[in-house]
Amino acid sequence: MTVLERINCLRGKMISEGIDWYLMTSDDFHSSEYVSDFFKVREYYTGFTGDNAYLILNKEKAYMWTDGRFFIQAEIELAGSTIELMRMGEEGVPTLSEFIKDNVVNGQTLYFDGRTVDSGLGEKISGILEKTGANLKYEGDLAGELWTNRPGLPVEPIWILSDEMSGENIISKINRVREAMAKEDADSFLLAKLDDIAWLTNMRGNDIECNPVFLSYLFLTQKECFLFLRDEVVTDEIKNYLEKSNVILKRYDEFFEFIEAYKAGKAVMLDKSGVSFRALKLAAGNNEIKNVPNPTTLMKAVKNVVELERLKEATIMDSVAVTKFMYWLKNEADLSNTSELDCAAKIDGLRKELPGYIELSFPTIAGYGANAAMMHYEAKEGNYAYLKPEGMLLVDSGGQYEKGTTDVTRTFVLGPVSEEIKLHFSRVAAGMLAVADTKFLYGCTGRNLDIMAREPLWEIGIDYKCGTGHGVGYILNVHEGPHSLRWKYVKGAEEAVFEEGMIVSDEPGVYIEGSHGIRTENVILCTKREKNGDGQFMGFEHLTFVPIDLDGINPEYLEPKDIKRLNKYHADVYEKISPYLDAKEAEWLKEATRAI
Repeated sequence: MTVLERINCLRGKMISEGIDWYLMTSDDFHSSEYVSDFFKVREYYTGFTGDNAYLILNKEKAYMWTDGRFFIQAEIELAGSTIELMRMGEEGVPTLSEFIKDNVVNGQTLYFDGRTVDSGLGEKISGILEKTGANLKYEGDLAGELWTNRPGLPVEPIWILSDEMSGENIISKINRVREAMAKEDADSFLLAKLDDIAWLTNMRGNDIECNPVFLSYLFLTQKECFLFLRDEVVTDEIKNYLEKSNVILKRYDEFFEFIEAYKAGKAVMLDKSGVSFRALKLAAGNNEIKNVPNPTTLMKAVKNVVELERLKEATIMDSVAVTKFMYWLKNEADLSNTSELDCAAKIDGLRKELPGYIELSFPTIAGYGANAAMMHYEAKEGNYAYLKPEGMLLVDSGGQYEKGTTDVTRTFVLGPVSEEIKLHFSRVAAGMLAVADTKFLYGCTGRNLDIMAREPLWEIGIDYKCGTGHGVGYILNVHEGPHSLRWKYVKGAEEAVFEEGMIVSDEPGVYIEGSHGIRTENVILCTKREKNGDGQFMGFEHLTFVPIDLDGINPEYLEPKDIKRLNKYHADVYEKISPYLDAKEAEWLKEATRAI
């Protein structure tokens, strides 16, 4: 069936059920950024493979919202579907909430699966519909029921991190969360975010590709801890581990019934952004709700000494793999006979050879020429390009290892490029290095620091339609919060102060549709600097050590401080990486990291 045929089939179901509007998100039951195939209902009805989109349709029209990272990709993938692309954040484009307010009128009914809409969005929509006199239905999964050959829920093994790998045992972590509950005067805590549950329990899984998490819910009181898992994944080892940790095991499909019946003595603490609308409605039936950010999210973001030691080792070895790939690309690859798929396979293969390798941290992005202008482009069979000895190749990649999670992007010059491209390339490198080198007072958030990355580009009238950086998990999701690097003010959005021990990606870029894309990304660690009468100063240090391709740099487009930073960084790259290379590679690296 085509996308249009699928939508028309759903429209028939809507008519029979008395539904005027149908809303789909990209989420699973846990507000995950990436989801297992079972939950890709919105993708099934749009053909759009990006990971952030909303689809809303009625009997005649369909509209899909996505953000600036995916505009080019969405135009291509929605072609012929009759779905209208709504470009989030663009002038004149209503938000989803504004659209619902203006189009879902008195007496009409809007439907969504309440398990796949986070409670914050669900409450906003519910409030709008109440004011306009429209109705809301949120029980069931009508669209999913019509999906032919739908994949099943994943059934993957769960494994346990030892204390030597985690640096803090499960009991200690639970006690810290209970202290946070007491401060909020709550006697229970509902947790549905999969990476937070994995961090809290020191368990990992593989229910979502590239994300070492497992389908679960967790409910914590001051005396008991309940973990909801699917029966198929519970082994004797898991049972014994949870029993020793005073965790009560429940079935995954018992969760909603459990929440509906629970009556708190005080309040149920939860984060509406990470709990489904249906879960919120059931929990609120008998209880006061206290909406606060999950304390586990901040605890998880501040890495302990063990995690940092292991992460540093993981990123060094990962940097070796990327450097070896750069050597191969520059010296050995037959560019006229090498495709984007070949490049992805090559760098993935180098990672697989590293000790402690588990899997990729996300599917490798290898985009040549104009393809690199699509921020989340993925070459696939039947849709990929071959390289040429000209232009540039962007490779964004990372790995999951027993010692940590990595994320790195480099753009490689394959032959002649224009001076305009060199200007863009040089300014992107300057922005990345400026963030890593900045010193700031404790209390700053990403909105204070993002300008360091964008200033070199804003000076020449260029911007990129995404944030500059995100947190990175420890043997967990490659994207995590609560901290980030972004400039834009978003009403109601949480911001997090940078703490010692937080790691964050640092990835400015330039994306010129139809021409080229450039991104230079390192992972950096937040550290303390001097403390004096003006306060505690903070800074960053590089964890990633991969050469920045000097073939794309024109020193005339850099300030003296930019050149100093680049030379210092390259000296560190050579010092840390050369011992792991053979003689030819090391000699090449010496030239690739030369002072300019």
